[in-house]
Parts: sequence; C-alpha cells; structure tokens
Amino acid sequence: MADIDFSRLRRWPDVEADNLFAYDATDRLILELAAPLLPGSKLAIIGDNYGALTVGAATPSRVHQDALLGELALKANAEGASYTNHELGRELLDGATLVLMQLPRSLAELEEQLDAIARYADPSVVVIAGGRIKHLTPAINALMLRFFGQLDVSLAQQKSRAFTLRDPLPVGEPAYPATEVHGGLTVAAHGGVFAGTTIDIGTRLLLAALPKITIDAGTAVDLGCGSGVLAVSIARLKPAMRVIASDQSAAAVASARLTAELNGVGDRVQVVRDDGLQLQPDGSADLVLLNPPFHSGATVHTGIALRMFDEAARVLRPGGELWTVFNTHLGYRQPLARSVGPTELVTHNAKFTVTVSKRA
Repeated sequence: MADIDFSRLRRWPDVEADNLFAYDATDRLILELAAPLLPGSKLAIIGDNYGALTVGAATPSRVHQDALLGELALKANAEGASYTNHELGRELLDGATLVLMQLPRSLAELEEQLDAIARYADPSVVVIAGGRIKHLTPAINALMLRFFGQLDVSLAQQKSRAFTLRDPLPVGEPAYPATEVHGGLTVAAHGGVFAGTTIDIGTRLLLAALPKITIDAGTAVDLGCGSGVLAVSIARLKPAMRVIASDQSAAAVASARLTAELNGVGDRVQVVRDDGLQLQPDGSADLVLLNPPFHSGATVHTGIALRMFDEAARVLRPGGELWTVFNTHLGYRQPLARSVGPTELVTHNAKFTVTVSKRA
C-alpha cells in the first residue's frame, strides 16, 4: 500500500467546493485492512469515488466506477497507478482474490455488486467494503449474508466502518436489470439507477407536461437520463424528433438503452455516457429535458444543477427550449433565466415545479 498524501486528491472535473471532498476516512480504513492482503492479490476495486483506493493500493487493479466523473478524476489523480477501467461484470471480477469497495447508498446497487462478486470472483476472494456509519443500516448486513458465508465487521474509525466478506455463496439468476411496466411504458433499470424501475414524482410531473411542447422536429436531449423514461416518452410523442439520452452513470446508460429497446424506439434514441453534454456541439439541440439532481453523493449541493443549466444553454440553438422539473424550494427560476433565457412556469404541485426556458 502506498503512503500517499490524500489531501492532494481532487474531485475535478466534478464539482469542487469547501464541503465536498475527494476522499474520506472510509478510504483510509479500507486500505488499512487490505494492506496485509495486497501483495500477490488479483485486485478489483468497485465504487472508488475519486481514486483514493486505486492510488492508495498501489497494486495493479481492475476498477469499476459507475460515474464517468469518478473515472476522469481517478485518471487525473493516478500519477502512474497501474489500473484498467471495466464495467461491472465478468471482465472486472474474473479470478479476483481481493475486492475493495466503497459501499453505495442504494441497497439495489449493492445487491447487484455483491451478486457480480459472488458470481465471477475467485472462490477464495476477500471483500473489504466500507462506508460512513450514518449511512449504514442492518439491512446491509442481511444483504451481505445472502451472498457470502462469512461476515466480519470492524470497529468504528473516524465515523466509518468496514465489512470483510469471505466464502461466496452460490447465486441464481441475477436480479438486475429489472423491469416494470407503467401504463404501457416499460422501464428497465440496473441497481445503481435513481428510482430504479419506478418513476419518481418529479419525472411524473414533467411527463404530464410533455404534450404542451410545441417543438415537433429536430433534436431532443434527455440530460441526466437515468433509466431513459423521458427520452423514450418524447421519442414516442414526437416521432419526427431525433433523441439523445445522456448520463454520466454507466448503470443509467445501460438501463436507458434497454428501456428504449423494450419500448420499440431503440433505433431513434441514441444513449451516450457523457460528462454533461460535452459530446454535443454548440447550438445542436432544439429541446432539452432535465430533472437535475440536488445533491453530490450524500451532500446536498446545487452546483451540479447549475452546471447542467449552463450545458443546456450552450447546446440549445436560439429559440430552443429547456424544460426542467425541480424541487420548488430550490428556486431555480432565476438561475435558469440567467443561464438559458426567459423562464416561465408550466405547472407545479405541492413539491415540484416545471418550467420552460427559451434560449435567447
């Protein structure tokens, strides 16, 4: 294990702020527990937020990060670390004897990860998974024991705790991707997708407003597409439109692609994994749909949404429209007007607001 200065690690190109960090005590605890096992191990790393585990292990490793911004931050922080990026699956885990992982917030995402480890890793594999105590629940222990025969829990250290798993158990058919039908719309989702196979309340409000959109042709973009519900819905509503679904999450991209295929619009919805809309040229879109996140990891932060507004403004042609749904208390109408152009209320309910902003 390398003796690294964690304070030099950065979140860039992700949002950076005084209350957002590129590492935490969990990274240190996982690496301390892993140190005796690293020599000679076949190492896989899952959920390395910004590269602390990969850089700290200083051992050739296969790495899966769901977030593209995490991959880019690791690349910037790596300084010659020997690693390769992989999707969650056989290529990542085949023959792995040691797996280090930051626990995800979602039990569904954790279930898919544990299933993959038990399914593909070496039978001798040791898994060291850690998280912040405030996010840990007894349900995590029960879920781990569905996939591993031995579970040891560390003492608390700087408000973090780690779990050591051994003896992977036999697994049946994988639970993910899962599907669910909502009024004729089939939603597919991997474990790491926000809202899973459900349709969250904000998205439902924006879906109900889609028939009010008068733009019928050109290019529409579902920015931060998640499972692809908005992209598929606008493709079905506006058959003459070309639709791009964009998300930085690998799980979201795989889910949106499958959602489009299951609903018969796979040939008209292009799904891309992207940092915002970096792959899209200036002035190339007629319509952008957006349900922005209001947090970065576990921290409430508006920086991601504001960055998305700026990206939408860049990509929209003059006269193009950004339709946004957001928690009303966040008061995004003024930031939308500054970034994009005149912003009007479309509809609202007790919790959410839908606006349309026209590119000046």
